[in-house]
Amino acid sequence: MKKRYLIALFFLALGLQIPAIMACTNFLVTKGASTDGSTFISYAADSHVLYGELYHWPAASWPEGTMLDIYEWDTGKFLGQIKQASETYNVVGNMNEHQVSIGETTYGGRSELGRQPGAIMDYGSLIYVALQRSKTAREALKIMTELMAEYGYASSGESFSVADPNEVWIFELIGKGDGNKGAVWVALRIPDGYVSAHANQARIQTFPLANGETSITFSQRDKIDDPAVTCYYADDVISFAKTKGYYEGDDAKFSFSDTYAPVDFGGARFCEVRVWSFFRSVKSGMDKYYDYASGHNLKNRMPLWIKPDRKIAVEDVMDYMRDHLEGTPLDMTQDIGAGPFGNPYRWRPLTWEVDGVAYCNERATATQQTGFVFVSQARSWLPDPVGGIHWFGVDDAASTVFTPMYCGITRVPESYAVGNGSMMEFSFDAAFWVFNMVSNFAYTRYNIIHPEIRAEQTKLEWQFLNEIKEIDQKASELYTNDKEAAIKMLTYYSVKAGDETTRHWLNFYTYLFTKYMDGNIKEKRAVPEGYKYYTPKLEQPGYGADWYRRIVDETGDHFKVQGSAGH
Repeated sequence: MKKRYLIALFFLALGLQIPAIMACTNFLVTKGASTDGSTFISYAADSHVLYGELYHWPAASWPEGTMLDIYEWDTGKFLGQIKQASETYNVVGNMNEHQVSIGETTYGGRSELGRQPGAIMDYGSLIYVALQRSKTAREALKIMTELMAEYGYASSGESFSVADPNEVWIFELIGKGDGNKGAVWVALRIPDGYVSAHANQARIQTFPLANGETSITFSQRDKIDDPAVTCYYADDVISFAKTKGYYEGDDAKFSFSDTYAPVDFGGARFCEVRVWSFFRSVKSGMDKYYDYASGHNLKNRMPLWIKPDRKIAVEDVMDYMRDHLEGTPLDMTQDIGAGPFGNPYRWRPLTWEVDGVAYCNERATATQQTGFVFVSQARSWLPDPVGGIHWFGVDDAASTVFTPMYCGITRVPESYAVGNGSMMEFSFDAAFWVFNMVSNFAYTRYNIIHPEIRAEQTKLEWQFLNEIKEIDQKASELYTNDKEAAIKMLTYYSVKAGDETTRHWLNFYTYLFTKYMDGNIKEKRAVPEGYKYYTPKLEQPGYGADWYRRIVDETGDHFKVQGSAGH
């Protein structure tokens, strides 16, 4: 997400990248790295003021001369108009009917390049306009770069994940600043069998220079559909840096990240640490990069992509998005901020000062301020409207339920729909508010309440994973003879799954609140014969032995009961 979260101003004096510490996470999985030959990209849209809802643009045809209004995704500000395409495709969330999906993370980069007066295309508009116009990941890249060249780029530095059923690309760009139009950028295809990730820090370093075959520039974009092409970059990505005085070396040694968004403590500790935690979950030996991920050795950079030790399933990606750095030296369930109940969440600000010294909390993948989160799954062996599943959830990834939204559906669940509630308008019918009720209640006594959430979450997600096997088969068979009927069936299933999940979760909240109210644990008991009513079984687990000992160690006899001898 964007720079609107300018807190902890002392970080400016330290030179840390403020925008990079607050935002989103993407994991990228290629066909050869997945258990079933799917491609996956994940995305958590993390913003304290982003309302989680499921966007939808229906397919449409447009008359010649139609113009499209562009509004900045973060603020709603009108930026200008661009020419509308003659045909646009159905888009559900961040995935279209051709199984193309796009995610992003903001890294900010050099601040002077984030201002481009008159520019129209902000990063959010790039995503959603490209989804409405592209049939492949390569076509999306071509469209996004052409839009910036024609209309200018109106945001700061961004990393994008761009995927289709066959390929996954990482695409990083930054604007050219005041007096220059457009952006400089590099896009690289993730090698099949590998995984990558980005989390608010630019990660592309060196890249193969254009040879007209495997690596091409924007001026050679007519070759973008050649399967041999694995690198695509702006003609002036290096020369612009030299003109601005950012780089003086050989072209072959030029590093996009080190030039346009040099990594600092915040870029490593708050951003790259999320990539590192994902990498270490899928491949052994990644602990050698802990000194980098923790911000203590910025030269020990991780590779852009790695080959995992085992194949990865869609449910694995969902769980990787739920990470709180568990099992690492930065485990958020273990430090003092976790309190007596092992709560892996820290209320903002992210950083603070004591006696003029700056300190920080950790920033994990799963975080309380998430608006929405998804895992897009693209499957090449199925018809596009059936093959693409946008596994969608709202609020904190660790507490949400990923619900299957087929990419060809023509409407979305009312509980996820735009306009059902807002950030300052509560609605019991809106998934965002219902899921926030559950997660926020769990934060009060995490070690006891969250395991129940985890069990219910797992039950529902496995129900969906089993159901879609039958839905896939029926919809594919139907699609052969009656495409409209197949899409109608998929729409009915996805809408029902979403709305029923929201209703289920509201009932789940009433159960949790009743059971764990006031710090107690209550269980129903049968009313014995002869009783009008019978009080529930009551447990009062308190704060736990370790926390009580900590209190005594820190306060001595302050709370000691008079006359207590001890051991």
